[in-house]
Amino acid sequence: MAYIKLNKTNFFNNLNIIKEHTKSVEKIALVLKDNAYGHGLTEMASLASEYGIKRAVVRTSEEAKKIEEFFEYILVLSDTTVVKSEKVRYTINSLNSISKFSNGTKVELKVDTGMHRNGISKSELNEAFSKIKEVGLVLEAVFTHHSSADELTSEWFSQNCNFKIVKEEASKLAEEFGFTQLRFHSSNSASLFRHSNFDEDMARVGIAAYGCMSLPSSLRVEGFKPVLSLYAQKISSRDLQKGQRVGYGSTYESSRDLIISNYNFGYGDGFLRSCSNNYSTPEGIELAGRVSMDNSSFVSDSDELLIFNDAIEIAKSAGTISYEVLTSLKSDIRREIVG
Repeated sequence: MAYIKLNKTNFFNNLNIIKEHTKSVEKIALVLKDNAYGHGLTEMASLASEYGIKRAVVRTSEEAKKIEEFFEYILVLSDTTVVKSEKVRYTINSLNSISKFSNGTKVELKVDTGMHRNGISKSELNEAFSKIKEVGLVLEAVFTHHSSADELTSEWFSQNCNFKIVKEEASKLAEEFGFTQLRFHSSNSASLFRHSNFDEDMARVGIAAYGCMSLPSSLRVEGFKPVLSLYAQKISSRDLQKGQRVGYGSTYESSRDLIISNYNFGYGDGFLRSCSNNYSTPEGIELAGRVSMDNSSFVSDSDELLIFNDAIEIAKSAGTISYEVLTSLKSDIRREIVG
């Protein structure tokens, strides 16, 4: 099977850039959901802990359990199955979800400030606080999520204005209902770097930490380096004569005599099929024909091939975003830390 290299030096470089903007490592909450964006949940949790990060964000309770030893604080975004741990907090995504948590559970309330996906509306704040108090939950924070922080639109500004109103009202309600002082957070990777003076309690940083954040040129942040590189090994080779075809559908026709080799990385492993007939490796080696389930053909005779080392670049060939490229990588691919 193909394997992945995780570059520790690049990861720490990215965290240094992030820390400079948050002004403190204490304010970095590393997003590790979906197998750490395909990088490997426990591998990246271990590296983050080594760097000094104490906060993490995951999707499920199962993910939280796997990384509990590495962090002091873990926020679960979309699971109501509670694990017994003083470190874990759970997101309230709707009024109906409040009753799904048991007395004493630590929670954070998500508010919809304009993305119109998860979270209660501003008009539901009072009711949410009342229900949280009634159930006996421990409310620690209120947060929101940006829809367009990585795009040049007015949405980012309007959501910040809405969240400012939410923070003011939530602070008053916290005092009224007897909750301790709340934390507030809203910034993902892109949003963090749009603040000239970041002053929230933490930033939920994912794609920037992994070195694959894409922003318009006017918002671009320099210095990030991709953490993940993927390598595949040769299964077989054959001489191809001019005019012969390769793979399913015979969509690749050789324009000359050449050597074609199959490598052990296909769409069953996470190589997006939309790259078919439209991709060359960082070393300029051409993908020949359609990506198969378990292997792919390249114009090469090398025993090992670097398939990609920058998800942004391969995403262009696939017609998608770096997030999809990375999270498509299967968890059973071997990952090793280098650098």
